[in-house]
Amino acid sequence: MSEEVKKEYTLGEIEKHNTAEDCWLIIGNASNGGPKVYDVTKYLDDHPGGAEVMLDVGGQDADEFFEDIGHSKEAREELAKYYIGEFKMDEATKAKLAAQAAAKEKAAASSSSSMIMVAIIAAVAIGVGYYQTQIAGKQDE
Repeated sequence: MSEEVKKEYTLGEIEKHNTAEDCWLIIGNASNGGPKVYDVTKYLDDHPGGAEVMLDVGGQDADEFFEDIGHSKEAREELAKYYIGEFKMDEATKAKLAAQAAAKEKAAASSSSSMIMVAIIAAVAIGVGYYQTQIAGKQDE
């Protein structure tokens, strides 16, 4: 029994497949057999969440999105039908993906620090408003 050897695809090759007519995804990580490439073009119209969610990550590493949703065993079996090869990660690709991950983390941190700043400003505004109402109430006495 010989297993069919699947092709290896680079990030540059995969990134070209990001349209409704030609949509590839990278899904997988070290904990589940490594990143694999899937041509999901024919599945777009059948996807329960709609084609748009898949097109948003077309031509990219979609593993985080796929895992965050918590897909069922059946969904994983369906995905396996669209497997076309392995994701080849050279050093340049690893560096590019690490930079993208760092940018996402920075954006998330910036977003949370912005929320903290909004909360602080709101608390100060409430405090100032309360203080002014108390002073105005004492001056009326």
